[in-house]
Amino acid sequence: MGIGFSIDAPLRVSQYGIDSVISLVDDILLEKLRKMYCDKFAIPYKEITDSTEDFRAKRITSYLNLINNLAQKKFEELSDSAIEKSNEVKKYFDMLPDSSTIKEKIKSLSAEYLDLSKAGNWLKENLSMGRIDVNIMTQLDKENYIGEEKLPVEYNDAHAALRGYANSDLNSSIVLSAGINPRLYSYFEQFDDFYPDENGVIKKKIVIKVSDYRSAFIQGKFLAKKGLWVSEYRIESGLNCGGHLFATDGYLMGPILAEFRDKREELIQSIHKILIPALSSRNRPIPKTTLPLKITAQGGVGTAEEHQFLIDHYQLDSVGWATPFLLVTEVTNVDEPTRNKLREAREDDLYLSDISPLEIPFSNLKDNSKDLAKLSLIAEGIYGSPCPKRYLVTNKEFTEKAICTGSRQYQQLKLAELENEGLSPAEYEKAFKKIVNKTCLCVGIGTSALLVNNLDTSVEGAGVSVCPGPNMAYFSKIMSLKDITDHIYGRSNMITRTDRPNIFIQELKIYIEFLRNKIEEMSASITKMQEKYLFTFARNLNEGINYYYRLFSELKDVFEDTKSRILKDLDDSKKALNLLNLEIENLSIRTAMTR
Repeated sequence: MGIGFSIDAPLRVSQYGIDSVISLVDDILLEKLRKMYCDKFAIPYKEITDSTEDFRAKRITSYLNLINNLAQKKFEELSDSAIEKSNEVKKYFDMLPDSSTIKEKIKSLSAEYLDLSKAGNWLKENLSMGRIDVNIMTQLDKENYIGEEKLPVEYNDAHAALRGYANSDLNSSIVLSAGINPRLYSYFEQFDDFYPDENGVIKKKIVIKVSDYRSAFIQGKFLAKKGLWVSEYRIESGLNCGGHLFATDGYLMGPILAEFRDKREELIQSIHKILIPALSSRNRPIPKTTLPLKITAQGGVGTAEEHQFLIDHYQLDSVGWATPFLLVTEVTNVDEPTRNKLREAREDDLYLSDISPLEIPFSNLKDNSKDLAKLSLIAEGIYGSPCPKRYLVTNKEFTEKAICTGSRQYQQLKLAELENEGLSPAEYEKAFKKIVNKTCLCVGIGTSALLVNNLDTSVEGAGVSVCPGPNMAYFSKIMSLKDITDHIYGRSNMITRTDRPNIFIQELKIYIEFLRNKIEEMSASITKMQEKYLFTFARNLNEGINYYYRLFSELKDVFEDTKSRILKDLDDSKKALNLLNLEIENLSIRTAMTR
């Protein structure tokens, strides 16, 4: 969802029992929103300036505590004032899935009391507020300085964000994404809230986004050796979700989910055996029973049928949605021009880009206002961003301190180097575009929150970057919260088009395109390592296609209306992959002849 789009979502959805996630990347943005909400609700505000010791962590703690307090008040108003809030209570229950036990109970209460408002005591005891979770991209762990003096590692960006969350009042989860960071993971040991008590209760749970079973097993073991339990493994489709995309080596989501399903108990027991002695050695309480573990998934789901199939077939605890919520005005901070562009977007407007300074594929919307502003500057001969926030600084190619490849400083240095490489005009143009295409993302994906709330953007500029997944092409309506929940649970359909590919087919097509681009990148020559990578990638895709042939051929009473099209799409993908295999073989032969 980016940095700013869901930065205050708990105030919009948590009273209805809906969980949401706040990104902890941008403490400057969090501080601006904290001031805004303090002013709005007449709460005393004292600015946490850059001169404050440990300002990043303190800003994060203060913002999270404020949002938690405000969200709790909204929830208590809903549950305490059933008579006055009867319409809001009805809205809450209308959005619940029809299979919900609470919904069934309220039906019986309604029959008993004839009036929902008289069930106030039961509501107060049984309604629960949605969790306020947070997210840290583990690799965004920039070193920080005072003058020329480098601060200790605990003041690195991700470490400070973790400390800010750990010191907050929240009883929720921290979602770790972007891969393992051993130094950051070890820092969790410093905070009591991440450890279980003897009843297995953990105040602040650890959730890890993973792309395959092996990654989950490695990270789970690493943390268990420190007495820390991963409460949820969130499987994210490699190339079928929004934001930064972490491609697997051609492993597809269906086979990955099947492996988690089949090895779930093995995962729980093997990691629990590591956890117990680690807790004992640290004189921590030993839980009386095996700790609960959730397996969830997100990325690319677009229909109620897909949602329920993933839960039933792969025995998932829940399935996450994100991209369609960018069209839900009640939930996300999206400025009107960007929201309209998203609403009108079609397949060609949504693409895998190389605009991220992290050198990771990034889901992008064509002609977003941030990219248009960048292109306008490039036309004037101005390359790169002033880099006002410096959250994505990772490159030390020219400097001792890391800088961002989207920054003006880096691009000027890189372009000067390019001038001396003696490239042909075509090679030069290709290298030039790759350098100047990087966008100031840490600003771009937060600015919309400022625009929507009429806050100052003089430092950031008004350009907005946005990161929708490919699903956005099939959602073309501005929606209410009830609209999207009705869609998720199959009570209505917000997709008017009839040509949307199945979730698995969509991911497969993107992976094939990804492989095609990789082959093109390496077309001049190829190393042995690159050759092995391409052949392995293609082989894994082929095995995934064969898995889907078996899956969809054997399924009964699911995807009946679309099964023939799914099988045809698999046939087409198989043919496309066979052609790419031939290209890899020819490339390998040509390179071998020149060695």
